[in-house]
Amino acid sequence: MSSLIKISPSILSADFSKLGNEVISLEKAGADYIHIDVMDGHFVPNLTIGPEVIKKLRPLTKKTFDVHLMISPVDNFIKDFADAGSDIITFHPEATSDVSKTIKLIKNQNKKVGISLKPKSEIKLIKDYLSEIDLVLIMSVEPGFGGQKFMPEVLEKTKAIRKLINEKKLSVDVEIDGGINFENCSKAKDAGANILVSGSTIFKENKGDLKKNIEILRNN
Repeated sequence: MSSLIKISPSILSADFSKLGNEVISLEKAGADYIHIDVMDGHFVPNLTIGPEVIKKLRPLTKKTFDVHLMISPVDNFIKDFADAGSDIITFHPEATSDVSKTIKLIKNQNKKVGISLKPKSEIKLIKDYLSEIDLVLIMSVEPGFGGQKFMPEVLEKTKAIRKLINEKKLSVDVEIDGGINFENCSKAKDAGANILVSGSTIFKENKGDLKKNIEILRNN
């Protein structure tokens, strides 16, 4: 199974004073994707980076930019983030008045579409759209800040979503983000996640040995 697991390091935990170098180092260390958390201080209680930063990072790597938009209303910003070089654009159903319209806006930019569920968001919010999207991102912490503790209660939701995807015979990735570490990563995989987002663990464990930490998460 490990060969099917993708690791998407979250640059929220990187050293922002040398962000470009950090992205290059992640590519060399074997990251599959680069996870970019975009927060607006409105939909979630924190501010992070905008499209200009992504545009500056884009020439540094060919890795997939896995961009998680925690912004509302999200439709106004999709073109900017697409133009900046995002490959996957993930949004929250609560951040739009029309989920189908938002999916179409992202597809019109020739980008992959992800929908994210916060820990308390119910599956019914996205159930009808699974055949239209490429990825479901399950938040295993409340979105807004890095370094939070993993919430094991979301594993049941992860299992249920994976079951739905399999029953419908869809090719949809299940990504999990929030407090993923060496201890709980196997539980996330067992629940059906095939993309693991991790920030603190990748950048801080084993004295910041990115390659080693990515491999442990992939194979544990």
